[in-house]
Amino acid sequence: MSSAIFNLLPNLQPFHHETHYEDLFLNQHWVLVNGISKKKAIYVFKDENTLHISESKTTTETSWCIEKKNTFSIVTEDGETTVKAYFKDHDVLILNRLQTDDCAIFINESSYSESLNSLEDVQQFLHEKYKNKASDIIHDHEFYYIEKSKEFGPFTVEELTKKVKDETISPFCFVRDVNEHDYSNRLRIKDLIREL
Repeated sequence: MSSAIFNLLPNLQPFHHETHYEDLFLNQHWVLVNGISKKKAIYVFKDENTLHISESKTTTETSWCIEKKNTFSIVTEDGETTVKAYFKDHDVLILNRLQTDDCAIFINESSYSESLNSLEDVQQFLHEKYKNKASDIIHDHEFYYIEKSKEFGPFTVEELTKKVKDETISPFCFVRDVNEHDYSNRLRIKDLIREL
């Protein structure tokens, strides 16, 4: 897989049969993100190597199979192709054609309360998903802050918010994550508060 894809979508997990196959992969409505602005395509991988591809009002039945570990063989109208499968979280699936940079990105529509019918819907889904995830991480994390060349902390965002409301610190103070060594990210307390 292209290193550019790993940079764009870090922390990809290779398909693992025991972890992903029954609970996350089979019988899910995987919406193909590539080309969604022209037409919506839903892929449903069924047991016994059956693949249903729905476009508009037409459903095509074809086949797929696991060749080894995270390598699949898939038959579509374009012919047979071999791909490696990766998950980004539980509801984003990446299929990378072997020995190429070609990737198909899918979102599990079954895990979303709305239909994914356009690029705007996809953007909204991803925005909500990662905003909520970031909020959870930020809420549980601790930060140092610097004021008048002196460092204080670590504090949770909740504690920092209380200090700002009590006017004991400025919302414009720079903060750093407990795992960072300096304030080069130029993140301020107000930035953390805004994300909650």
